[in-house]
Amino acid sequence: MAEITTLRQAIADLVHDGDTIAMEGFTHLIPFAAGHEVIRQRKQNLTLIRMTPDLIYDQLIGMGCARKLIFSWGGNPGVGSLHRFREAIQVGWPQPLAIEEHSHADMAARYQAGASGLPFAVVRGYIGSDIPKYNANIKSIICPFTGEVLAASTALNPDVAVIHAQKADKQGNVLISGIIGIQKEAVLASKRAIVTVEEIVDKLDAPMNSCVLPHWVIRRVCLVPGGAHPSYAHGYYKRDNAFCKAWDAISRNRETFLAWMQKHVVSTADFAEFKRSLAGEVPVHG
Repeated sequence: MAEITTLRQAIADLVHDGDTIAMEGFTHLIPFAAGHEVIRQRKQNLTLIRMTPDLIYDQLIGMGCARKLIFSWGGNPGVGSLHRFREAIQVGWPQPLAIEEHSHADMAARYQAGASGLPFAVVRGYIGSDIPKYNANIKSIICPFTGEVLAASTALNPDVAVIHAQKADKQGNVLISGIIGIQKEAVLASKRAIVTVEEIVDKLDAPMNSCVLPHWVIRRVCLVPGGAHPSYAHGYYKRDNAFCKAWDAISRNRETFLAWMQKHVVSTADFAEFKRSLAGEVPVHG
């Protein structure tokens, strides 16, 4: 049953050191505000899961929150590498980071298996790939009907799923519109779910065939307008490309990165204050 609380309270109550956390959102609705709150509360030894880790995971890794990353692709969209991620892999700064790599299709199938209560996912996509050689969680199986050799990988069942969405009603039902990505499956596969939203309304007025997450699969709903910045929220604000370009320079150098994070994230009380801190330095939309 969903409870409407502050984001600070939700992270304090539901995210614990050592947890496995999935922060999902595909091109839009990426839960940046929630990631910042995890950093403020100095959560540690986290296993981070995300199909396409981008800037928020770069920040979490660079601030020493993560011990492992499970993913399929990582980068600063349209710009280049994630420098804090790269340095954690190459030289172990600020601490060593274990990685577990899968294909996009496999990650989606693993979430689906977890949401369905199945122990593993089955895919064809690794034919000719070297990934299974380096990933003990991918095994070969024989189809009992055709004899075809397929790949099986363990289901994903995170301790916590964190997503951003457009709307929730006062009962905690959540409406996601635009590109859905894997958010629904991530929530259903997880033990606990936190959803930040642009607004809380009396009625969702969801169109037919909308993606609605019912309140009984969500633990906390938190009102955080603009909480997906610098990604976009369909129907609310655009992607902040200027921020993504600026992040490349900010994150290249350890000292510059740490100073920026201290000023704009660690020293701010919440996401609203973060946006005020950032205003004038890098254009903020949302």
